[in-house]
Amino acid sequence: MSTERDTAPEHGTVTEHSTATEHSTATEHAGEAHHGGLAGKLNWLRAGVLGANDGIISTAGLVVGVAGATAERTAILAAGVAGLVAGALSMAGGEYVSVSTQRDTELAALRLEERELREMPEAEERELAEIYQGKGLSPELAAQVARELTAKDALLAHAEAELQIDPDNLTSPWQAAWASFLSFAGGALIPLVAIALPPVDARVWTCIVAVVVGLVLTGFISARLGGARARRAVLRNVVVGVLAMVVTYFVGVLFGVTVG
Repeated sequence: MSTERDTAPEHGTVTEHSTATEHSTATEHAGEAHHGGLAGKLNWLRAGVLGANDGIISTAGLVVGVAGATAERTAILAAGVAGLVAGALSMAGGEYVSVSTQRDTELAALRLEERELREMPEAEERELAEIYQGKGLSPELAAQVARELTAKDALLAHAEAELQIDPDNLTSPWQAAWASFLSFAGGALIPLVAIALPPVDARVWTCIVAVVVGLVLTGFISARLGGARARRAVLRNVVVGVLAMVVTYFVGVLFGVTVG
């Protein structure tokens, strides 16, 4: 006849197994980034890739268009460098203004939340409990979670739950501006160098090949970061870039013929 002692595992074995499992789990997740920090890094990286992509396409269209109008290396380089600087500054300025506006809005929301926490702490705690209750927690557990989070850091708890803002990790407008400037300039250097170095006969084709390679890389990376299909993103990226170069090249040829 089976007894409880016969079928149940030894207490020491269970304890050792649980401890080992907890240790294994802790070891596996020790180097794993938290979701918020990981999402922030992915957003920065994605913005950098898109900035480089813009630099590649816009500068490639510019230098290929000028190459269609003239064979003078100096004119092509001048146009390319001007396009690089103007585009990078435009990207940086636009990103600075955009992120500054976002930061101002977030700071205003945080100031309002601070005032509400001072003036009506009980109502704010109930509101926080309702948020967690709406996510599936029982009323009792939601109230306990809201109470403990409020006691630890009321502003952080309410900012994350109500506003989806981390008060300690607001985006810097200057960092965003520099990231956009450098990524655009880095991408723009690909067509600029590719069209400046080869001889006249191979200039345009060398630039096209270099641009296609660059667009394949940026398309692949952006697709991987966004969890999309790489083939579709790469194809879309390359088609848009090649189309831009073809159009601007023939515009340059037409302009050069008309002037001549």
